[in-house]
Formats: sequence, structure tokens, C-alpha cells
Amino acid sequence: MTLYDIKPKFQALLRPLVKVLERNGVSANQVTILAALGSVLLGCVLIIYSEIHTLFLILPIWMFLRMALNAIDGMLAREFNQKSKLGAYLNELSDVVADAALFLPFTLISPFTPLAVVIVIFLSTLSEFAGLQGETIGASRRYDGPLGKSDRALVFGTLGLWVGLGGVMPSWLFWLMPILAVLICITIINRVMRALKEANEQPISDQLS
Repeated sequence: MTLYDIKPKFQALLRPLVKVLERNGVSANQVTILAALGSVLLGCVLIIYSEIHTLFLILPIWMFLRMALNAIDGMLAREFNQKSKLGAYLNELSDVVADAALFLPFTLISPFTPLAVVIVIFLSTLSEFAGLQGETIGASRRYDGPLGKSDRALVFGTLGLWVGLGGVMPSWLFWLMPILAVLICITIINRVMRALKEANEQPISDQLS
């Protein structure tokens, strides 16, 4: 069970807005690029002005908006015939870039260490690659947890809120990044194993097609 499981209900709330955007000529790729550029811009601002902790209050707000934008671009692509090969690349690559940009500022926040945060970023990228690889073996794009993209956004958004409100990070929170790294490793294993299971359950005729 991950936050991804509530995505259908979230999409239902956004559907009226998606219809308005489509009528006004907004494309899925434009929304995807907007989400990525916004994430990179915010990440750069938080790194450059990391000593101004109140700026971190923007992070949880943007995490929520980014989640909405990610849902919107997918709905525009699927429900309004905007799927494209370029869009598939943009969707996957922009998510990885955006995550890295939004997580990197925490390399400057105590008690986290730069190495621990970078390891989490690397493993997060690897987990998305593992999920995507499901399609190459005849399975679906895997979104299994326990720490998928939305769950990581919740964790880092909460940390941003804590920092922004002036909360002091206790020293024991140093262990949060190693714990996240372990959970992401489990996520990778789950995605690989479940993709293999799904692919093996497909009829032989489907696998050969």
C-alpha cells in the first residue's frame, strides 16, 4: 500500500480542471515540462538560500502541486489522445530530475549528510528504472512500494515543513536517510520480483507478440 493507490480518487477531483486545460490548448508535455522546471528552480533556490529556512515552507506546497501536475499530464495524455513517444521520455526523465533537484537541498540540512542524501537520490532513480523495466519484459510499469515516488514526496515535503517552521532536527534523525535507503531497496526488489511474476503469468502467445 502506497500513496499511489489513492491516485484514482485524486484524478477524479482533478478531472474538471483537466477538461478546462484541454479546451484551452494545454498539452500533456507542457504540463510535464512545467513540473520539471518548477522543481529544478525551487531546488536551486533552496540550495542557494539554504540558510533562509522559511523558504523550505514552499517545498510541501510544491510537492502537492507537482503531484497534481503529474496526475494532470497523465490524464491529458490518456483521456485526450495526447500520448506520444516524446511524452513517455519526458514523463520518466522529468520525474527523476525533479526528485533529485528537490532532495538535494537536504544535503545542507543537519543532521543529514551529503552522502546519505545522494545515496537516497541514486536509489530513488534506480527504483524508477526498475519500475519502468517491467514493460520491457512484458509486464506493466511497476509502482510497488513501500517507498514510491509519492511516498518519498510526502517524506521530504514533511521535512521541508519542519525546517520551514523553524523546527530543530534532533541528532537521531540522522538515521532517517539510511532507513529511507533501505525502504527504497525493498521497493526496487518488490518491483523487480512482481514484474517477473506478472510477466511469467502472461500467456506464451502474449509474450511472443
